[in-house]
Amino acid sequence: MTDRPNIIYVHSHDTGRYVQPYGHHVLTPNMQLLADQGITFRRAFCAAPTCSGSRAALLTGQHCHNNGMMGLAHRGWKLNDYSQTMVHPLKEGGYRTILVGEQHISRDPHVIGYDEVIELSDNYAKRVAPSALEAIRRTSEPFFMSVGFFETHRDFAAPTSVRDSLYSLPPENLPDTAETRSDMASFKESVRSLDQGIGALLNGLHATGLADRTLVICTTDHGLAFPKAKATLLDGGIGVMMLMRGPNGFSGGKVIDSMVSHLDIYPTVCELAGVPPPDFLQGRSLMPLVSGESAALHEELFSEVTYHAAYEPQRAVRTNRWKYIRRFDDRKRPVLANCDDSLTKDLLIAMGWGDREVAREQLFDLYLDPFEENNLAGDPGSADILVDMRSRLDRWMVETDDPIRLGPIPPPPGAGINDPDQVSPDEPLTLIPG
Repeated sequence: MTDRPNIIYVHSHDTGRYVQPYGHHVLTPNMQLLADQGITFRRAFCAAPTCSGSRAALLTGQHCHNNGMMGLAHRGWKLNDYSQTMVHPLKEGGYRTILVGEQHISRDPHVIGYDEVIELSDNYAKRVAPSALEAIRRTSEPFFMSVGFFETHRDFAAPTSVRDSLYSLPPENLPDTAETRSDMASFKESVRSLDQGIGALLNGLHATGLADRTLVICTTDHGLAFPKAKATLLDGGIGVMMLMRGPNGFSGGKVIDSMVSHLDIYPTVCELAGVPPPDFLQGRSLMPLVSGESAALHEELFSEVTYHAAYEPQRAVRTNRWKYIRRFDDRKRPVLANCDDSLTKDLLIAMGWGDREVAREQLFDLYLDPFEENNLAGDPGSADILVDMRSRLDRWMVETDDPIRLGPIPPPPGAGINDPDQVSPDEPLTLIPG
């Protein structure tokens, strides 16, 4: 028995906030149980709406242009220093560290630094959850375990519910058509599998008597794999579910509305584990919010994209009311390869999405325009807000030494990238020599 909590970091692909605790008609009873017993962060955001970038930022506590993960790990990007992940101070503090399932920050999971890497034939919930439970049963306390599920990444399984196929409502910023309903029904099938895996993990913690002394951090990398979400800096791309349950105040079915970031998880874990936080961390501990000592942590949050499938450099700053997005290349049309292939994508392309011009600067009033459809960057009445948001972003880029200020960022040697004019990420890649 230990006073320091065990910590389980549970993460999924591409789930956004489309789960039951956030009010959507997507039944996830086990995630709802986490919310009922723990804390729901209603306005949690990732630091990068890409699979590797988001996880790298969470695990290093740094923005991607600082930790090096400005593209996808399986396409050739790496962290600058794998010893900066939270795994290392926890190990030094006496935690047993274990990786089960998806990780997405290295082609070789062993370089991350876990004491144990459990390798599986795939990372679907039906295989990951039993392996995680077996490891929990034989591991000494305290432990830190990363449990990564492939769900809800595409390709989705075919829906098994006729009602889902007929009646599922697509995300609010997409048209309600047969194609988008079918797509959403398939997402629901995948999220059910994810929820069952999380349920198996929660039941195992209860059965082994560890639930009361284990902090469960349940989140996802970024938004749904739909247009106007994943790989964009709209709230549909950077908004994430974040549910936490455990000792030290993470209980009671509380809801926190203040903006928080994935970058805040690393300093929170350090505080709970009793290990010194590294000086390179760029987030803040969540504990003042959890204890009620503070009503807010952040006046502003930042997020970024450089590469996903293709180069599309963008940066954003978000306050409670305003969002400002700036693009850093001269391209005026969407980079379609950065959107995962789907029925919904095909529909929007057929309707001319690929020919629509994308503004170099975008400013949105998130209270009067929550779906971020009305760009106010050219509105004279919003000129003062635009100046303020520009200066916030400029200040952050200077303070964090963002290389995008100096010009285009080349891919690393050996990387594989799509051409921005390609339509699908599955089209042939350009391989960078090296």
